[in-house]
Amino acid sequence: MLPAKVMKVDIGDWTEHLAGISKMDYFQSLLSFLNDRAQSNIIYPPKGTWFKAFEYSSFANTKVIILGQDPYHGEGQAEGLSFSVPKGVPIPPSLRNIYKELEANVVAFESPDHGHLSCWAKQGVLLLNSVLTVEKNSPASHANQGWEIFTDNVIKLLNEKKDNLVFLLWGAYAGKKSNLIEPERHLILRSTHPSPFSANNGFFGSRHFSRTNEYLQATDQSPIQWKIPS
Repeated sequence: MLPAKVMKVDIGDWTEHLAGISKMDYFQSLLSFLNDRAQSNIIYPPKGTWFKAFEYSSFANTKVIILGQDPYHGEGQAEGLSFSVPKGVPIPPSLRNIYKELEANVVAFESPDHGHLSCWAKQGVLLLNSVLTVEKNSPASHANQGWEIFTDNVIKLLNEKKDNLVFLLWGAYAGKKSNLIEPERHLILRSTHPSPFSANNGFFGSRHFSRTNEYLQATDQSPIQWKIPS
């Protein structure tokens, strides 16, 4: 089980699958790095929410994985779910583009006035970043410190222990995870990142949301209700 000083949330049935991680050398090194950086830097999201994605979507319930890179690095934005921000926080540009694609792709989707995506997570959408922490105003500041090993292991676990999952890999960074997934057992949907710098080069028009639901229904799973309540 993950150490109590790090884990402040109940991750339910993920606990048994992630047992033993806290004893691994890479994870101990990661914790030392985080403790050192926290002495003089602000880390997002706050401790206690780093594993929020696992709290919302149990291992048993997970059927879709949306993989981000690292958390938002602006004040008050990151909340432990990839691409999601708390209600009351301005919607980031990448998430606005996700909403634009949903409006074009999903009948009756209307962009909400907030960016909190817990309604997806509760339906079995694992909103996972490759790196689970970042320093204020310093993107990718916690890359290559051990988080990638942790999330690689999560992807491997899902690939090996479950069938008919949908992996949404947006951008080159997330796309690297595709070599951990067996395409004959799962659906892998790749595109450019929804960032304003790349959304026009393949994310818009990708129809990932309707294609996800088509696959889920074809494999006797309930589709995701992408509509986000106010």
